[in-house]
This record gives sequence, structure tokens and C-alpha cells, in this order.
Amino acid sequence: MPFLIQAFQAGLEDQVLDLILPIQQIEFGVPITARDQPDLARIPEVYQAGRGGFWVGLAEGKVVGTLGLIDFGSGGALRKMFLRRDHRGSGLAQALLDTLLDHARNHAIPGLWLGTLPHMGAAHRFYERNGFQRTEPEELPSDFPRMPVDTVFYTLDLLRASR
Repeated sequence: MPFLIQAFQAGLEDQVLDLILPIQQIEFGVPITARDQPDLARIPEVYQAGRGGFWVGLAEGKVVGTLGLIDFGSGGALRKMFLRRDHRGSGLAQALLDTLLDHARNHAIPGLWLGTLPHMGAAHRFYERNGFQRTEPEELPSDFPRMPVDTVFYTLDLLRASR
């Protein structure tokens, strides 16, 4: 199924929530609500500030994928990578990540970090295939905006990876 990637625009908030919440709650059993994620009500302020960004994958005009990048000063935090089940394996995840990586390099972000959960093995393999390396919590930058639920962390050195 063909898709289009674009920067998040006002008016897509409900579609973003309608994609993310069921994946978190039903598929992965994470007891989290929209209220627990105020960033999703403030995407332009949280993600599209500074060198950050937030992208959506659209199919037939509907949001079927998301990926956010928070500029936290010493680097970028990759967040909110979610794909509707019927778009997994379609190339959308790679296209979203490639869009984020191009953006990060073009904005001179030296490195990326992300947190995830232990049972998200497919996500771990995806990040590792894209050059991310597992890192210990104590090795995270002091200004990294860590999520309390995350226990597995990855980093990508964009200065080294782009050589």
C-alpha cells in the first residue's frame, strides 16, 4: 500500500492519538493514557522546536505511522515510532527513520538516543539494523529526556555513522 511522509501539521492530533494509544494499550499492554502523554497534545511545542521534528506516514489520507525527534541540547531523542499493524513491513518504518536521520544530519545533531521496553524485540532488531547500539542507562546524556517506563536504551553516533 503506498504511503506519503510529511511533517506533522495541526489538525492531525486526533489521528495521531487514535494510532498510538491502541498500540500502546492493547498490543503492548502498556497502561498509558493520552493524559499520561501531554507531549501528544503539544507536538509543535515539544517535537518541532529547535532542531526537532515530528513526521507522519499517510496512506489514503490517514495517519498510519508516526516518528518524533526531541532536540534536547546535546542530541536528539527518538520518540513515538508507531506503525499501524497493516503497514509494518511495508517500508514505512524505514522511510520514517530515514526522514528523521536526514533531518538530524542536516541540523547538525551529533547523536540520537532512544528508550524502549524489553519485550519490543522487533523494534530492537530494527534499530540495530540501522546502526543503533545498545547503551546502558548510566551512559545516557544527563539532559536526555528519559521516560520512566523505558529500560532498554539505544544510541546512534551521527558523526561517526555519516563518515
